[in-house]
Amino acid sequence: MEDQITFKSGDLTLSGALHTPEGSEGKKLPCIIVLHGFGSNATSNNVMGPCKMFNEWGYAAFRFSMRGCGESEGEFGRVICQEQVEDTQAAMDYLQTRDEVDGARVGVLGSSFGAAVAIYTGGIDDRFACVISSGGWGHGERKFRGQHPTKEGWLKFTKMLEEGRRHREKTGESLMVDRYDIVPIPEHLRNNLANQSVTQFPAEVPQSMYNFCAEDVVANIAPRPLLLLHSSDDSVTPTEQSVAMFKLAGQPCDMHLFAETDHFMFAENNTRVREIVKSWVDKFFPV
Repeated sequence: MEDQITFKSGDLTLSGALHTPEGSEGKKLPCIIVLHGFGSNATSNNVMGPCKMFNEWGYAAFRFSMRGCGESEGEFGRVICQEQVEDTQAAMDYLQTRDEVDGARVGVLGSSFGAAVAIYTGGIDDRFACVISSGGWGHGERKFRGQHPTKEGWLKFTKMLEEGRRHREKTGESLMVDRYDIVPIPEHLRNNLANQSVTQFPAEVPQSMYNFCAEDVVANIAPRPLLLLHSSDDSVTPTEQSVAMFKLAGQPCDMHLFAETDHFMFAENNTRVREIVKSWVDKFFPV
């Protein structure tokens, strides 16, 4: 069952959907908020897959498009990290009003950019009962250094940031930059991007990512449970990002690295990923 809804985040109206299992009428269910990745939206396979998975296991699942993405309001493509944290907290506020949802048992799962937002939000807002990160990152500058590893690549990236700042100071307007100049994605993985994904971003977006540091707050999630999932050879987000967060996190925290999948692991419907997540929620966040 899928209920298409809108809710407010500040002055903006965001678009989302609450998914509930068949036969759950009259019950208050634990719920997982599923966050999309960089410039994506709530229709991506990396969102729809987990929503279906959690419904099959008896959970409610809530997906929405961040401001500036999909059908949500906001300047298209302006996806500032701290504003996405605010949107995720607004989603939590909204779920507290739903009769189908046990407001004390709402967790969050994010992929990639959404995983960084999930960890940061869970670290500053103790209403989130659990956090699951897939291919996430915790230190913006170090992540970008891993994504632009050559001397020439790093110079090009930092020059783009500097040009963005100068353009804004000179004109009062944003310099637009290409998504693959911000986050390189191999050609063979680009078909995982959702329809209507953002392709051009204001230069303030990569600057906000550069400054964003979920590592600073990941320890605050404990004693609430945290699950870190990552490809052992991630071709988009460096695997060391999850390893570093695991070292900083309190307990309980589990980390799993997968050799047979890549960055968009929930879009691949990988059986082992599903089994690991199912075992973890059965222990730490059971229906």
